[in-house]
Amino acid sequence: MGVAGRGCPRAAPALLLLLLLLLLLLLTAAVPPYRGRAEGPPEDIDECENELNGGCVHDCLNIPGNYRCTCFDGFMLAHDGHNCLDVDECLENNGGCQHTCLNVMGSYECRCQEGFFLSDNQHTCIHRSEEGLSCMNKNHGCSHICMEAPKGSVACECRPGFELAKNQRDCILTCNHGNGGCQHSCEDTAEGPECSCHPRYKMHSDGRSCLEREDIALEVMESNTTSVADGDKRVKRRLLMETCAVNNGGCDRTCKDTSTGVHCSCPVGFTLQMDGKTCKDIDECQTRNGGCDHFCRNTVGSFDCSCKKGFKLLTDEKSCQDVDECSLDRTCDHSCINHPGTFTCACSEGYTLYGFTHCGDTNECSVNNGGCQQVCVNTVGSYECHCHSGYKLHWNKKDCVEVKGGLPTSLSPHVSLQCGKSGGGDRCFLRCHSGIHLSPGLQEAYSVTCGSSSPLRNKQQKSNDSAFGDVATVRTSVTFKLNEGKCSLKKAELFPEGLRPVLPEKHSSVKESFRYANLTCSSGKQVPGGPGRPNAPKEMFITVEFELETNQKEVTVSCDLSCIVKRTEKRLRKAIRTLRKAAHREQLHLQLSGVNLEVAKKSPRTSERQIESCAMGQDHGGNQCVSCRAGTYYDGAQERCILCPNGTFQNEEGQITCEPCPRPGSPGTLKTPEAWNVSECGGLCQPGEYSADGFTPCQPCARGTFQPEAGRTSCFPCGGGLPTKHPGATSFQDCETRVQCSPGHFYNTTTHRCIRCPAGTYQPEFGKNHCVSCPGNTTTDFDGSTNITQCKNRRCGGELGDFTGYIESPNYPGNYPANTECTWTINPPPKRRILIVVPEIFLPIEDDCGDYLVMRKTASSNSVTTYETCQTYERPIAFTSRSKRLWIQFKSNEGNSARGFQVPYVTYDEDYQELIEDIVRDGRLYASENHQEILKDKKLIKALFDVLAHPQNYFKYTAQESREMFPRSFIRLLRSKVSRFLRPYK
Repeated sequence: MGVAGRGCPRAAPALLLLLLLLLLLLLTAAVPPYRGRAEGPPEDIDECENELNGGCVHDCLNIPGNYRCTCFDGFMLAHDGHNCLDVDECLENNGGCQHTCLNVMGSYECRCQEGFFLSDNQHTCIHRSEEGLSCMNKNHGCSHICMEAPKGSVACECRPGFELAKNQRDCILTCNHGNGGCQHSCEDTAEGPECSCHPRYKMHSDGRSCLEREDIALEVMESNTTSVADGDKRVKRRLLMETCAVNNGGCDRTCKDTSTGVHCSCPVGFTLQMDGKTCKDIDECQTRNGGCDHFCRNTVGSFDCSCKKGFKLLTDEKSCQDVDECSLDRTCDHSCINHPGTFTCACSEGYTLYGFTHCGDTNECSVNNGGCQQVCVNTVGSYECHCHSGYKLHWNKKDCVEVKGGLPTSLSPHVSLQCGKSGGGDRCFLRCHSGIHLSPGLQEAYSVTCGSSSPLRNKQQKSNDSAFGDVATVRTSVTFKLNEGKCSLKKAELFPEGLRPVLPEKHSSVKESFRYANLTCSSGKQVPGGPGRPNAPKEMFITVEFELETNQKEVTVSCDLSCIVKRTEKRLRKAIRTLRKAAHREQLHLQLSGVNLEVAKKSPRTSERQIESCAMGQDHGGNQCVSCRAGTYYDGAQERCILCPNGTFQNEEGQITCEPCPRPGSPGTLKTPEAWNVSECGGLCQPGEYSADGFTPCQPCARGTFQPEAGRTSCFPCGGGLPTKHPGATSFQDCETRVQCSPGHFYNTTTHRCIRCPAGTYQPEFGKNHCVSCPGNTTTDFDGSTNITQCKNRRCGGELGDFTGYIESPNYPGNYPANTECTWTINPPPKRRILIVVPEIFLPIEDDCGDYLVMRKTASSNSVTTYETCQTYERPIAFTSRSKRLWIQFKSNEGNSARGFQVPYVTYDEDYQELIEDIVRDGRLYASENHQEILKDKKLIKALFDVLAHPQNYFKYTAQESREMFPRSFIRLLRSKVSRFLRPYK
């Protein structure tokens, strides 16, 4: 049934309450408070209270001492300030129509090309299907909207402002849509809208338009052509005969009888001309830009302000405020920096920015082997250099030096774990003795590393080493999930009674030593509470990874190395079980540099909340916690950041130790405290130099070699017998290659030719001998890439959430990859429908629909289609799904690429269905730039969807906050919709 035939919908109490509150909000937002009657001038005369409606052909608005005319939607005020003229919406951006825009009186219509039909949003077009009787077949017979009905039949509906005809197929226009196609007055009859004109006008032969009557036009013309010679007679005649009762005294707008004749005046936005009768529109934009912060556009009797991209118009409809994109979810993977009108994203060390907002692990080993002399191993967010057997890592962590004499059979442990019974349960202490490194997390998370990990990456792996003998590395990792609390790496008072935090040997149930350990704490999602209940505390995850080595020394006649490994694994499983129990009892403790720290803590009750102390590695800086800067470290005893002592350095923030400078026995070469880099220690060989230990005296790199770093023990060969231009070369570009390779290529020193960078790599510079690996899981569409922007993430698709979410092209907001296919599904809970907003979508127009996005009920091409496009569409559009569930597919070909899309959706209670459809199908929602900006405002859409998905969240927003979100014109639109929807309940 169409809109006009709506019965009383069932409404849940929460829905009814929400709608009533929304209506009250909209009414109070639009109506200023009554301040009482002030003493002053005589009572205002209402010029609109006469048979001519103040001369206005549509609405007449009385204002103190004057009046003004306004027009219905789809019309604009003529220059005379009274008549209303049709607005041709098709002139601006094709009316938002995907194919053809047809202007009609008071409105416009979108039409589709052959082989397409108009979708429910009345703007985009969908491919037709030729098979079967369904809403995808052109013979479904519906004039406007086709809906699937039970048993394979179809049912028809009409757009807002139309009524369903008796044949249940056609739609009859009413005066509620585009004023019924009438220029002036419209009245609904059984045969349809009937048009009429204002008394000063007569009907055109088309039965819709109105023309000025000839006698009125003649009077105006005669008045304008009165000769100067007859001036005195005209003045006398006016004094004796003119009155406001006849032809409004000749005034364009307001007329007032005085003792000297009629007195004409003009409303706000117009100025009286020299003839004393005519009102002319004032171009407010010529004076101080109309008071607009950015752009001003003049209209008849008024003006409109708008803002630059990256700014939003405030409710005073003049001021522009910067949009803080960094306050929104999903803006940047790591760090976000807001700028006026824009923003930039930054990545943590060890990560590379791609797709404008995303961060992927940097593969340092892809560039000159990471600078490692022998083996380079990439890790997430970092990398490590390793050496072959018979060598050990130099202090610079990159070179390898030969080990002379025998190697020790075992290495001193860096980490120890001790657990025992205490207070009726298990208590564990994890102590880091050396190699401590802190990695502060982005949001309530951290990672602590102790010792150094083996380059072997399997859980168990042997290496037959003549110096070390048979060595097996055993690794284990476990994650504990705690239902509430937050990560907290802060000093803990473990034993207020004065007991030492050391468990007696005889009471220790677990005692292990490790060469490497990593403890990571991260907060999960917050569990939403029910109606009237606060949100539950966040989930928390603690991951602990251990690594230890067993060697030939532990082997006996009855137990070989494999047997030793099995025994070790059994001990570790027991340790993990004990560790899990201790973590759940909040009895897992960490000791770094002799300072006892809490790993995590439960969220305190409101009455127990205290002022938060700073985390480990941070000091108070004003009213906030600030990480200790490079060149300093956090002293746990003094609980503050202090300078690195002489002979040490620290090149990272937020650390709790300083690293000793190489060769500390030569203090003469060391610089002052606060060394922030190893080079600050002094005495290092500079780039282009080397020595046996990396310190002075140094030698320049020989011809045919180069060295880009300081403190190295050797130089890298150019390869292929290539010489360098001079001794002491610092980069491969100093090598005299036979050809210079352009970006996207690398120089092959074997063939002495330029080779295109393979897929998954890029090279932006000239004359390089390598290509850079794309960050993270990204790759390039083709070989020969020259820029990081050509590295794209191909991940997409999946089953989406029940209530809210995003449909996003891969690599968004960067360009999506070629030859990709993504499929999503939305399956709402029972009795919920889907609302989708497409703020904008960018697809290349050169590919003849090679890239497209389609939303339909199932994967079948004959199923009910809600939305389909293969074109760029910068105007926002909102629509409801034509089916209760959605199958969504995006495909791109090998041709051009584009930015793609980020489409938010929400599922809402089906009791809202008629109200939501009435709003999103109304062309006024998209008519103005300010309305369009609402649908592009991520913060506002998130708030609206939040309330639609969970109505109880309405109470999170104050009335003032809600009013500040919307421009007044949008409030007027919603008020009329909500009022009509609530009419059955009044």
